[in-house]
Order: sequence, then structure tokens, then C-alpha cells
Amino acid sequence: MLRFLALLKHVVAAVYVTFATLGPVSADEAELEALFEGLRGEDPAAAAQIEGRIYDLWSKSGSPSMDLLLNRGRDAMEAGDFKRAVEHFTALIDHAPEFAEGYNARATAFFQSRQLGLSLADIQRTLALNPRHFGAMSGLALILEEIGRPEDALAAWREVEALHPHREGLKEALERLERQVEGAAL
Repeated sequence: MLRFLALLKHVVAAVYVTFATLGPVSADEAELEALFEGLRGEDPAAAAQIEGRIYDLWSKSGSPSMDLLLNRGRDAMEAGDFKRAVEHFTALIDHAPEFAEGYNARATAFFQSRQLGLSLADIQRTLALNPRHFGAMSGLALILEEIGRPEDALAAWREVEALHPHREGLKEALERLERQVEGAAL
């Protein structure tokens, strides 16, 4: 998993270099670049609003029918029907296999239904398609901590911190894992 996180760091760096040299390819990409800059700002309240806008952009598949499947899956998750949510997200992925948010949503449904291996597989696909997906990285960190890999969980949370230093629960997770991995200061 450490190799995966090292690769992830290189992919994120490559994405930054690509955008810096080629420039944004669409209005949404230009907005995302500005939003990611805003996440690293000093205002946690603004960061929460920015995060919401980023998720709005990530949730746009470009197809009304695919967006409908995403929303139906999210509604099923909200209702606690994870089996139905997975069905909707799987249909979405079958029809839009390059849409990262479909994998991320299904990873969340799998996590909620305690299918951690399936969740991890979808997180990996999400990050392959969207290397800056701090939500997927957060899910990865939670799973790694849960399966007894605190060093890897800490590394994943640090990747989240680089993208979104005000992410909810980040500070507490870093403190907890740093104490566990690096020991408590005397």
C-alpha cells in the first residue's frame, strides 16, 4: 500500500504539472483549479463551502441519465438501502466507466455495508481517474486504519492534508495516528 501511496503522490504531481503547462481544458477544470487553491486558504468555513462546490463539479457526468443513476444511488444510501445503492452505482459504472464519482459513491456504499475489500477496489479506481479526490483518499485512510495499517493510514491522511488541510476529521485523525505511529512526546 505504501507503493500505492507513493504512486498516488507522483500522479498528483503530474496532474499539477499538466495543468500548469497546458492550462485548464474546460470551464469546470478552471473552476476546480481555483477551488483547490481556495481549499488551501486559511478559512475553514470557506473550505467547507468550497468542498461542496468541488463535489458538485465532480458529480456532473455530462449525461442526465447517468446523473440520475448517481442521485438514485445516493438517495438509496441516505435511506440505508446499500444493496440498492450498489445496484444503481454499478449500473452507472457500467454505462460511464470513466466517471470517477460513480466508483467513489459505490466505494462509500460498500464501506457502509462493511465490504471493505470491494470498497478499496473502487477507491483505487476513483483515485486512478481523479488523483485529487480527497474524499476517496479519506476513505482509504479510514479503511487502512480499520484493518490495522496505521502507518499507511497516516500517509493517506497526509495526502488529504496536502489537498484539503481543513477536511473535517483530518486534524483529529492526524493527531491520533501520529501518536500511534510516531509515539507520544514526553
